[in-house]
Amino acid sequence: MNAADAHPDAGDLPPIGLIAGQGALPLIVAQGMRAAGRRVACIGLRDQFVSELPALCDDFAEAGVVQLGRWLRLARRFGVREAVMVGRVSKARMHDPMRLFRQLPDWRAFNLWYRKLRHDRRSATLLTALAEDLAKEGLVLIDSTTYIPDHMASEGTMTRRAPTAEQSSDIAFGWELLRQVGALDIGQAIAVREKDVIAVEAVEGTDRMIERAGQLCRRKGWTLLKTARPGHDMRADVPTIGVSTIERMHAAGGGCIAIGVGRVILVDRPAVLAAADRLGIAVVGVADGR
Repeated sequence: MNAADAHPDAGDLPPIGLIAGQGALPLIVAQGMRAAGRRVACIGLRDQFVSELPALCDDFAEAGVVQLGRWLRLARRFGVREAVMVGRVSKARMHDPMRLFRQLPDWRAFNLWYRKLRHDRRSATLLTALAEDLAKEGLVLIDSTTYIPDHMASEGTMTRRAPTAEQSSDIAFGWELLRQVGALDIGQAIAVREKDVIAVEAVEGTDRMIERAGQLCRRKGWTLLKTARPGHDMRADVPTIGVSTIERMHAAGGGCIAIGVGRVILVDRPAVLAAADRLGIAVVGVADGR
């Protein structure tokens, strides 16, 4: 698929912006935008976006992760007033003491980082400050799940295999604990076996937490619980699971994944559920109060 394959009504609507980080999620969002009849104007974050992305966009340009002024200049050039921001930005890179200089920041990034975020640089605070700064200049970030409703977690068992009675019990036990972990802004996932919390996600991310849980729990069949924190801003950093999550769970001895309904993205849902069915992993959506 490329820009020539645009929806026939794409010219009737203003272009929609896409600010893209790592992974396959920006590809799925771009496809969803095009299916909705929108021209896609993409800003690919340098050294982050995947090589297949430009072909899915009508307009494309690169910008550094902390070159906010360039983001705004490109948005104006493309005629974009609303944008979706998706895709990972390496948290290890964000904690690199030379992060700003490696990315050639502009004055907006310095102002945001050293003045507005001087005393609180948590992800949620950063997103709010970033969104407010961009909105003042005419670029509004919108819910990042707007164009991918078919890839969101739905309620109940989504795979052929249902959770066992023990796994269902662990979900009931662990869900409120997960919400408390999220409310404390620690992480978005925990691993549970027989009502015992094996691991809690922090800055290392879900993939490494899964590997750690597998090392700590030699018995197979443990459960991964994952959802967005209470009050989570859906404009960015929405929790995801992908085919690689399923494969890591299988390798680490996990047997069940419980995710928040409408709060977790399955990155290519058909492929994720097919992989879960192939490897015998149960995937279940849990209604999650916000």
